[in-house]
Amino acid sequence: MTHARGDAAGHPTGPTNHEPLGGEVPEGALEPAELRAGDVRPGAEEATPVRPAPAKPVGKARPTRISGTWVAVIAGLVVLIVLLVFILQNLDPATVHFFGAEGSLPLAIAMLFSAIGGAVLVALIGGARILQLRKQARRR
Repeated sequence: MTHARGDAAGHPTGPTNHEPLGGEVPEGALEPAELRAGDVRPGAEEATPVRPAPAKPVGKARPTRISGTWVAVIAGLVVLIVLLVFILQNLDPATVHFFGAEGSLPLAIAMLFSAIGGAVLVALIGGARILQLRKQARRR
């Protein structure tokens, strides 16, 4: 027993998946999968694909390396000005003892040397850690 509709010759008599009720496909209606998959209907005009406009950035623009460098230069200048003011206000002589050596120099200069020594120590430890992480990353 078959469930297909049709007349005695096997031609379909009712609506099928390819024919909408009423004949014409209303604009915006869903079409059968065969037509949506890229098949071209006979006599249908080819539509020119429309490219979407490039998206405009929302909010601020992404910072660049140059802008980051300028921010670092300005911050460095501010720190240098503050450091210069500190040195000029602390010129009192101080006696410094280091590994048996003894010397006299302005207090601010002695503090500057100790800060520079601390920064060098931190840079050496940080650089060693970076090299260790790079070596570990290469192994993976």
